[in-house]
Amino acid sequence: MTTPIDKKKDKKFLRKRIHEVLDRLDLILPPKNQEPDWQAIAYKWQKYGYGGVLIALPEPHTFPIARLANIDTQTKQLIRNTEQFLAGRPANNVLLTGARGTGKSSLVKSLLHEYAEQGLRIIEVDKNDLVSLPYLLSLLKERKEKFIIFCDDLSFDIGENEYKELKTALDGSLSAKANNVVVYATSNRRHLMPHMMSDNIASTGEKGEVNPQETVEEKTSLSDRFGLWLSFYPFNQEEYLKAVQSWLENADLELTEEAQKAAIHWAQMRGGRSGRVAWQFACDWIGRKPEERVLEI
Repeated sequence: MTTPIDKKKDKKFLRKRIHEVLDRLDLILPPKNQEPDWQAIAYKWQKYGYGGVLIALPEPHTFPIARLANIDTQTKQLIRNTEQFLAGRPANNVLLTGARGTGKSSLVKSLLHEYAEQGLRIIEVDKNDLVSLPYLLSLLKERKEKFIIFCDDLSFDIGENEYKELKTALDGSLSAKANNVVVYATSNRRHLMPHMMSDNIASTGEKGEVNPQETVEEKTSLSDRFGLWLSFYPFNQEEYLKAVQSWLENADLELTEEAQKAAIHWAQMRGGRSGRVAWQFACDWIGRKPEERVLEI
């Protein structure tokens, strides 16, 4: 027989369980509809269902473009395209591809430092959130600011279909393209999607595709929608040391002979030279006490 004490315990346990469930739902349900903070200069887009939330980033990672070394040609082209965009003139979506750690993402982020006061805004969108891109574009099209949708380290594997929403947003929708939005994407893959050896082999046998060229066309159709391609290449030793020097000078340190030897050794231990490796060495070197700034082998 259930006693009043047992009923009281059951109610208390039930209330506790309800609160636990509600706490878990808070983690997955979207926040209440609210106007984005349009005073911010950088955002993160997070999808919920077919919609999403534009989350302001109060302290975006950005720095002067001049701090980036050995990518002068790519910088000049990206700046020109961005200034055309800000001036309301025709501008291209941009695909930055090439070796890892060579400054692709840093170059895009540095645009905020140079052009935020002119109305430039950057919205970072992860690959998995691209399915809600049409909803994001509907939020942006009436705004006076100029938005770069930034897709960092973008690539798609076989079976992933998020790229189709990006294709439509770039150049394929029946609705008019928003004049205040461009897409800048970085990738280690030139065509963003894997190319298999079988794509280059003519169809043979019953299991071969009747029109194999259509498969190749589908895989290149996304990258073709970026009007401007910028390629980045691995650093040689001179370029690597120039990048190290740039970061050290920003901290009022010189590239001494000892620092140069240490930087070369650092790159050898990492198995490659790049702007990222230069930055990582600089972080280590700047963070050391003066008496610790010696080559360690």
